[in-house]
Amino acid sequence: MRRNFFSLLMLLVSAVALAQADDPVIMVINGQPVTRSEFEYSYNKNNSEGVIEKKSVEEYVDLFINYKLKVAAALDAHYDTLSSFRREFLQYRDQQIRPSFIDDSDVEKEARNIYDRTQHYVDSLGGLVNVSHILIRTDQKATTQEQNAARQKADSIYQALRGGADFAELARQHSADPGSAQRGGNLSWIQPGQTVPEFEKAAWALQKGELSAPVQSPFGYHIIKMEDRKMFLPYDSLRSDILTFIDRRGLREKIINDKIHEIVASSENAGLTEEALMDQRAQEMAAKDSDLENLIREYHDGLLLYEISNREVWEKAAKDEKGLENYFKKHRKNYAWDAPRFKGIAYHVKDKADVKAVKKAVKKLPFSEWNEKLRTTFNADSVIRIRVVKGIFKVGDNSLVDREVFKKDVEVKPTKDYPIDAVFGKKIKAPQDYTDVRGQVTADYQDELEKAWVETLRQRYKVSVNKEVLATVNKH
Repeated sequence: MRRNFFSLLMLLVSAVALAQADDPVIMVINGQPVTRSEFEYSYNKNNSEGVIEKKSVEEYVDLFINYKLKVAAALDAHYDTLSSFRREFLQYRDQQIRPSFIDDSDVEKEARNIYDRTQHYVDSLGGLVNVSHILIRTDQKATTQEQNAARQKADSIYQALRGGADFAELARQHSADPGSAQRGGNLSWIQPGQTVPEFEKAAWALQKGELSAPVQSPFGYHIIKMEDRKMFLPYDSLRSDILTFIDRRGLREKIINDKIHEIVASSENAGLTEEALMDQRAQEMAAKDSDLENLIREYHDGLLLYEISNREVWEKAAKDEKGLENYFKKHRKNYAWDAPRFKGIAYHVKDKADVKAVKKAVKKLPFSEWNEKLRTTFNADSVIRIRVVKGIFKVGDNSLVDREVFKKDVEVKPTKDYPIDAVFGKKIKAPQDYTDVRGQVTADYQDELEKAWVETLRQRYKVSVNKEVLATVNKH
């Protein structure tokens, strides 16, 4: 017994060593090892065909470390415990692993069940019939006179058929059902439930070769001929159609749900919850499939990265009005323009008096408040008095501004129902404050916050890189 235990222990140690040799640790970040396969997955995905600016392995290392540092910070902040994070991550993870709970035999079993239910239903109601018909159409609101005329025509055709006339020829000449008329009236094989009750009752009452007297339905009068009848088709002839039906109707998900519920409810899994089952399956599959493991980890870390970056950089910068203002003042020269621009509005009115009224309404207000003032003053009710575009325009942005402000010889297309054109504002040589170039300032301020944040993370968390393993990336 002692020797067997020792042998088992040596076998386990050897297996661990072999696994480490196959996938060695390439770096350790905040005490967490990163394997070569994880790094390679990220590097290869972000430097695949179509990527404009590819990085060397050495160049990518710093980007990857920064990414992992942010994830470490998010974990320390317990963002992975947020209900919103858990909900989105588990939904994605479970989408990857749920299909593993079934195989082809489970789908085949459901296909058989669908077939058996359909076969029983169809055969219990008389099987399949191959019928032809001639339709003399009547509108549901037809007058009594119109109904009688249609009935008389149907009766005359019926009598002709009883006298030996060719059914297919009369169908092509008289039937108001264009699809079947081209085929001599033939509807091919149909099953119960495919036609209106009046037609179905008459058709299924016929024997092979029999002809019905005119039958009235909501569509008009039908003369029906029974060509043939049989019981439901064999399974093999319908199998591919049933499998297609399963996929198109989303029934695989039902099969998966049933299988999961069956596993959870089984006596050998007493106390197992569906969530625990999904966790267990995810771990088992990730251990066997490194691509899946990396895919799930990538989504997990990506969600954390988005959450913490939004709080530490993106949203923080966008809402920091004082910070944006100070950043602009400090770097004002970076936002110089190569030519003057027009800060104001280009507008179109119906009434000439509104040209001055617009100017008067906004001239004493901050530029940021112009839109709201114009909306409440001129377009608050159902009558739209003005059409207006507000912004900071360079040459080429707006034809009316080009003509009126920059004195360019350009055509200004008339605005329908608003024949009077005007502009109001002023030409400026450079941005007056950060709001004039808010998008650029925000992006640059975010970059500054990002760099400062990463520097803090570099000081906060320990990082070590195995240069020898790094040299083997994509070479083993």
